[in-house]
Amino acid sequence: MQYTSPQAIWNVIFGINQPSLKQKEGESRSERIQQFVNYISDLETRGTAPIVPEFPAKLDWLNTAPITLSRDLKGKVVLLDFWTYCCINCMHVLPDLEFLEKKYKDMPFTVVGVHSAKFDNEKDLEAIRNAVLRYGITHPVVNDGDMYLWRELGINSWPTFAIVGPNGRLLAQLSGEGRRKDLDCLVEAALLFYGRKKMLDNAPIPLNLEKDNDPRLVTSPLKFPGKLAIDVLNDRLFISDSNHNRIVVTDLDGKFIVQIGSSGEEGLRDGSFDDATFNRPQGLAYNPRKNLLYVADTENHALREIDFVNETVRTLAGNGTKGSDYRGGGKGTTFFQLLNSPWDVCFHPVNEKVYIAMAGSHQIWEHSTDDGATRSFSGDGYERNLNGSSSSSTSFAQPSGISLSLDLRELYIADSESSSIRALDLKTGGSKLLAGGDPYFAENLFKFGDHDGIGSEVLLQHPLGVLCAKNGEVYIADSYNHKIKKLDPAAKRVSTVAGTGKAGFKDGTSLEAQLSEPSGIVESKNGRIFVADTNNSLIRYLDLNREEAELLTLELKGVQPPVAKSKSLKRLRRRSSADTQTITVDGGPSSEGNLSIKISVPEGYHFSKEARSKFSVETDPETAVSIEPVDGYLSPEGSATLHFKRPSPSASMGRINCKVYYCKEDEVCLYQSLLFEVPFREEIPGSNPEEITLAHVVKPKTSTSSLQLPDAR
Repeated sequence: MQYTSPQAIWNVIFGINQPSLKQKEGESRSERIQQFVNYISDLETRGTAPIVPEFPAKLDWLNTAPITLSRDLKGKVVLLDFWTYCCINCMHVLPDLEFLEKKYKDMPFTVVGVHSAKFDNEKDLEAIRNAVLRYGITHPVVNDGDMYLWRELGINSWPTFAIVGPNGRLLAQLSGEGRRKDLDCLVEAALLFYGRKKMLDNAPIPLNLEKDNDPRLVTSPLKFPGKLAIDVLNDRLFISDSNHNRIVVTDLDGKFIVQIGSSGEEGLRDGSFDDATFNRPQGLAYNPRKNLLYVADTENHALREIDFVNETVRTLAGNGTKGSDYRGGGKGTTFFQLLNSPWDVCFHPVNEKVYIAMAGSHQIWEHSTDDGATRSFSGDGYERNLNGSSSSSTSFAQPSGISLSLDLRELYIADSESSSIRALDLKTGGSKLLAGGDPYFAENLFKFGDHDGIGSEVLLQHPLGVLCAKNGEVYIADSYNHKIKKLDPAAKRVSTVAGTGKAGFKDGTSLEAQLSEPSGIVESKNGRIFVADTNNSLIRYLDLNREEAELLTLELKGVQPPVAKSKSLKRLRRRSSADTQTITVDGGPSSEGNLSIKISVPEGYHFSKEARSKFSVETDPETAVSIEPVDGYLSPEGSATLHFKRPSPSASMGRINCKVYYCKEDEVCLYQSLLFEVPFREEIPGSNPEEITLAHVVKPKTSTSSLQLPDAR
C-alpha cells in the first residue's frame, strides 16, 4: 500500500543520494554489486549517512527477547521490513525476505520486521502474534504501534525496506514489492564492503519462535481456517484449512468425510486427493450440478478445481507465480493465465462463471467454465474505493470476500482495505457503496472503526467475508472488529448480530460471545450460519432458530491434523469416509461365482450422465480372493457384474466401494457413497458357483423441491 511519495524524500530528509537502482542494459550482477559497494564506500567516506534511531525500550517483541541496534545488531547488516499484516503487498514480499534469510543464513545478516499498524486492531500484540504464526514468519518482529521508527525515517508506504550497516547507519531505503534483486545486491554489497573493513560480527541472535509456543496448534485439528462453502443437498461443509494447506470436508454436524491435500505440505501439485497440494488456500465455491469445488489457492496465485466424482484436483489458472496482468484472457495449457493473490470465489449457477476476488490486483475477475478463459471483470487495478458506472471506472481496495445476490444480478464485495461492503453490477461491471468506507474521497482508505448505522455512516474494520443469505440479508465477517454483522441491502442498514468487539473465544448468547478475526461465512439449510473463526482455529456457528441467537462451536468429529506422507510403498486399505453407508451381503462358501451390483434410484431421479457412477474393489487378505475387474463404471442403469475366484479355501472379505451420482431433472448432482462388504465363509468343496446380488436403493438426504436453482434473468 503506497499513499504518497517519491523516494526523493530521501534527499530532502537526509541530504544524501540513493544508489541508482535501475539496472543498465548489459550490466552483470557482479558489476551491479560493485556499483553498490562503491556507493557504500562513498557514503562512509563522506560520513553523511544518518544513525538509525534505537528501538524504544517499551516496545514488545515476537520471536525473540527485546534486542537493540547498538548492542545486539552491532556488526550485522540489518534489513528493516516496515509492514502491517493486513497489507497484501506486505504478504507478497515475505517470500523475498525468506529467500534472503536462507541465502545469507550463515552470514552476519538479519531481517527485523517493524510492524507499523494501519488498523487499530493491528496494534494489538496478540493480533500481530497471530499474523506471525499465520504467515510463518521466523525473524524478529517488533510492535511499533505508535510508528516511532516510521516517522523518524520518513517512511510513507507499506512495505518499505531500510538497509542498515553494522555501525547502525542507514544505507538505503526502498518501497514496494518486487524488490528481491535490488535487496539481494544491496545486502551482498554491504557484506562485501564491511567484511573487508573487519566490521562484521556473526554471533547469532537468540530466537524464541512463536510457532514453538502456541497451544492452539495442538488443541485444534485446524490451523487458521480461512473460508467455507456448503453443499446443502448432500449435507457437506467444505473448510479451507489454510495453514494446513488442505481442504477438509465434514457433514453439517462436523463429522469427517474426506480431506484433499492430506500431507499438509505446501505445493502446487494436481492429482488425486492424497497427492494434490495447495499453498494457503482461501475462498471456496461449490458447483452442485457437476459436484465440483472451486478453490482460490491464494499463495499459489491459482484457481483450482476439486472433482468429487473422479476424486482429483486440477489447476484452472495460475502456475504458482504472482502475475502482474490487469486484463487476463489466458486459458488452458496454451497460455496459462497468471493470477495475483485470489482470495475468494463464488459460482454463478446460470452463466456458470466463477467470480474471483483478486486481492493482489484490487480487481474482480471471472473464469468461464465453458472455454476456460480467465480475465478481469471489474476494476482498473488502482487501490482505492471508487464506485463507477462501468468496470473501467471502478476501483477496489484488496477485495477479500465475494457473494452472489439472491436475484443473481449483483455480487456483494467485502472490500477489506476500504473497510466497506459494495455491490457490483454483473451487467455493467460498475459498483455502488452499500456500507462503510469513504463515499467522497476514493483514495482515503483510513475511514474505519466499529459503528452500526446506515450506509456511509457505518464503520467497519477490514471485513474479509460476506454472505447473501436466502432471505436476502447480507452477513458480514467484520474481521478486525471480531464481529458478525447483518446488512439490509435495500435500506443499507447494518447491525451487529454476534461478537463483543474484543478478540477472544466464548460461546453463548451471540452478542456476548467472542470471536477472533472471523473471515469466512456461509449459510446452511437449518438456520445456521457457519463462521471460520480464523485466529481461534475453529469453526463456529450462529444458531438463528433460537429465541435469542447463540454463537456456538462446531465439534469436529474424526478430523485430524494432516500427517506427512510415509515413504513406505506398502499399499494401505482405503478408509471409508464418514458418510459411507455400509451394506453386508453373505458371500457363502463357494470357490467362485459372480457379484451383481444393482443400484436403484427413486422415482423422478436418474443416474447422472456427466458424473458417471463407479466402483472399486478391495480384498482382505489380498491374495485370498480375486475379484475382477478391480474398478470400473456402473451402467447407465446402475449395474455391473464382477467375477470372484478364491485361490484359498480360508474365510476372506471382499469390499466393493461404490460412488453413486444421480440427479433430479438435471438441476443438481447428488451422491451416495456405498460400501458392500462381502464376507466369504470357509470354502465347502464341491459347492455350486454363487450368484450374489449387491442391491441397494439410494435416497436423497433432503427434498430438492424447494431448492431449485433460479431461472436466468
